[in-house]
Amino acid sequence: MSESLENTCRLIKEKRLSLGLSQTELAALTGLDRAQISRIESYKERGVTIDTIEKILNALGMELVVKPLNR
Repeated sequence: MSESLENTCRLIKEKRLSLGLSQTELAALTGLDRAQISRIESYKERGVTIDTIEKILNALGMELVVKPLNR
């Protein structure tokens, strides 16, 4: 998993906790399985898609932004 994706997963967990949501509640908001939420937050989900990450971010009031690298 890339460093950027790991950071995104960490931010997902931090935001969920700051909103006082359980993994079960976030799963219900996204239509995903609670175990999948857990695997994503702990960087153990293999092959997670951008669609899935966007679904979680949107449920948390966040969005995915792509920007050019500073090279």
